[in-house]
Formats: sequence, structure tokens, C-alpha cells
Amino acid sequence: MSKVDTLLISNQVVMNKIYLIRNVKVMLDRDLAVLYGIKSIRLREQVKRNLVRFPSNFMFQLTEKEVENMVSQNAIPSIKHLGGYLPYAFTEHGVLMLANVVKSEQAITMSIRIIEIFVKLRETLLAHKDILLKLEQLERKAVHQDEEIKLIFKYLKELLKEPTKPMRRIGFKQRKSK
Repeated sequence: MSKVDTLLISNQVVMNKIYLIRNVKVMLDRDLAVLYGIKSIRLREQVKRNLVRFPSNFMFQLTEKEVENMVSQNAIPSIKHLGGYLPYAFTEHGVLMLANVVKSEQAITMSIRIIEIFVKLRETLLAHKDILLKLEQLERKAVHQDEEIKLIFKYLKELLKEPTKPMRRIGFKQRKSK
């Protein structure tokens, strides 16, 4: 893949390769190798040579159960699609570190694009979180105001009711003379 081909890969294609595993957004080594224009085995070799650069919050290997879940959810077509091994999953920081390990112009260009996409995703989530918070605040206000409105209607109904006891007359009473 040339630099022109790299630019032609849409953000949507890259976003479709981001998975949520262990409550972390990650990309699989196989997908990154394709985007970087190298073979998966070469990417894994570079990672193994530089393991000190990839702590567990940068990269982790998927378990068999996690791979089975991805296949059952159609995130990946089959286990064979992965090449017969348990793939590595790279977090946003791991993707950035890969650009330092896989020293090709395409890897650097793609890493920058991937990081930009991760940032956009985070910003979008924060925007949605703010909107959700505002909606919850409005809902709380509406519930509180709803109670006050019900109380007002209750008092209005009381005022509209016909009095059940005869009202005592007010004013001066005349005494009956004998």
C-alpha cells in the first residue's frame, strides 16, 4: 500500500476495526498489519522483540473465550481468519507504540490516523455523555415540577368543591325581644 492508498482508506473502515474488549477499545494485530502494509507475523515479531514497550495497558493477548465471542458476534468471520493463533489486542497507546517499532512511513501515517480516530471517538462519547447528563437533569426537574403542579391542582380542586358544612353567618345577630 502506498501513501496514496493509505489516504484512500476511509475513517469508517478503520473504525470498523476497533473493538471493545475488556471494556477497552482495541485493534487486533492482524487488522493493524493490513493497515500498516506488513505481514501479521512481522508485526508480532517486532512486538516480541520490544516487549518492554508494550505493558498490559498497551497490549494484551486475547483468550480463546474472547475469540469465540468475537466469532459468535460476527466481529470476525471465523477463528481461521485469525491465522490459527490468539491475536494481540492493542489499545490506543499500543497503536502509537507500534508506529515506533514498525518503522515504515505507512505505519507512521496510519498510526497517526488511527490515533486521530480514537480521539474523535472519545470526544463523541464525551459529547453524548454531556447530553445524557443534561437530559437526566431535565428529567429530575420535570419530576420535581410535576409534584408541585399536582399539589397546585389539588388545592384548586379543594377550592372548587361545594362546602359540605353550612357556613356560619358572620355579622351582627339581632336579639329577639320579649
